[in-house]
Amino acid sequence: MSAALMIQGTSSDAGKSLLVAGLCRHFANRGLAVRPFKPQNMSNNAAATADGGEIGRAQALQALACRVSPDVHMNPVLLKPTGELGAQVIVQGRMLSQADARGYHALKPRLLPAVLESFARQRAEADLVIVEGAGSPAEVNLRQGDIANMGFAVAAEVSVLLVGDIERGGVIASLVGTMALLEPSERALIKGYIVNKFRGDPRLFDSALPLLLERAGLTCLGILPWFAAARDLPAEDVLGLVGTRRPGGIRIAVPRLQRISNFDDLDPLRLEPDVDLVLLEAGEALPGDTDLVLLPGSKATRSDLAALRAAGWDIDILAHHRRGGRVLGLCGGFQMLGRSVHDPEGLEGPPGSSQGLGLLDVETVLAPAKTVRQAKAVDVSSGLEVEGYEIHQGRTEGPDTIRPMLWIEGHPDGAISADGRVMGAYLHGLFVADRFRRSFLGRLRERPAGGEAYAARIDRVLDELADHLATHLDMRRIEAISGVTSG
Repeated sequence: MSAALMIQGTSSDAGKSLLVAGLCRHFANRGLAVRPFKPQNMSNNAAATADGGEIGRAQALQALACRVSPDVHMNPVLLKPTGELGAQVIVQGRMLSQADARGYHALKPRLLPAVLESFARQRAEADLVIVEGAGSPAEVNLRQGDIANMGFAVAAEVSVLLVGDIERGGVIASLVGTMALLEPSERALIKGYIVNKFRGDPRLFDSALPLLLERAGLTCLGILPWFAAARDLPAEDVLGLVGTRRPGGIRIAVPRLQRISNFDDLDPLRLEPDVDLVLLEAGEALPGDTDLVLLPGSKATRSDLAALRAAGWDIDILAHHRRGGRVLGLCGGFQMLGRSVHDPEGLEGPPGSSQGLGLLDVETVLAPAKTVRQAKAVDVSSGLEVEGYEIHQGRTEGPDTIRPMLWIEGHPDGAISADGRVMGAYLHGLFVADRFRRSFLGRLRERPAGGEAYAARIDRVLDELADHLATHLDMRRIEAISGVTSG
């Protein structure tokens, strides 16, 4: 049996995903075959696998840290919220059902066998599997049928490290309180803790160490200082999505939609040194000097169209276009640019139709069949190759599709308006291609030659993260806890 270790947090956003990615890269750099695993994830920021499945974007980044391709068994249960009370339930890469919160709570015990099967598959091909929990194991109201935290750890007999976020305050209470709320069999699996996001002198925490040993029975495995370069890595959650403020740069304005999805499209743009990426909050007007409006993906296109209008952004976008500005829509954003969006079966909310922005002469009809695939394409305007993925329901047709934005493996994708200033496509991830990204930005404004390649930058930051962990954590103890044999 291969080694395994689970990272659980005392709260959401404690830094579990980043810590797992760093540990994956650390052990991969040591020559081990490492695999990430997250039993249950909730995110609309998904990645497509080579076999047409879906997993959380964080697990795709962790796979990259392991230097392996994403696999559906790295994240066997993915929840994709479609509204306040409902979500698509994706099991081993495929949509199983739509469920509200109570329905999913009843469904969880039936999903544990699939979770354990996927975990066994990961262990079979790895020297070490590093598991990420979700939320907090102390959420006793959700313990029945739990597959995300201690329910999984007990069933799989995996040792656990707790991570506390000192940035938000109360880290001592959160560690002690978490241990107090666990069952004895669960506490027995927790082998230590890590304090994350520390700013300042870590020796200031020394006096807390004996107290935590006494009150929680836990040994500290390291105080992790704030890792500033994490800002360059793709954000897992929309709360971590940040823009840039670079006065004089190419200004790209992005409305922060309520159900924004697959916003990793923005990451390569955000890292360009001469791009000013502006994330518009509700009530914030579109800047008059915007070069490009980018409408991102959405998990609920009609709902986000209504929110876009309520914020007044439809008026701003149409005025921007009249002034000669450019507009790009990706996936759900592409659908919004058309004349209308129809959801006859109520796949994303109540059945019905919504008027689009009318900047492209196309219409979209949502349908149950879901397209999920990795794809290679050619940009029609430049002839440059791109790679990306599709995750969408529905088909978009109309006169403007005779001018596709892309050719995907011999088939047209998207549309361009007759004036050439509005375009849209279903392919996510196209800005990762350095030559295409630089060419596209050059069409907006003359700019200097590009700098570091995007993929190389992400890879470099993952190595820096691994070094950061090795410097500040007791890696020998962590290896022993996980079952890794020290070399």
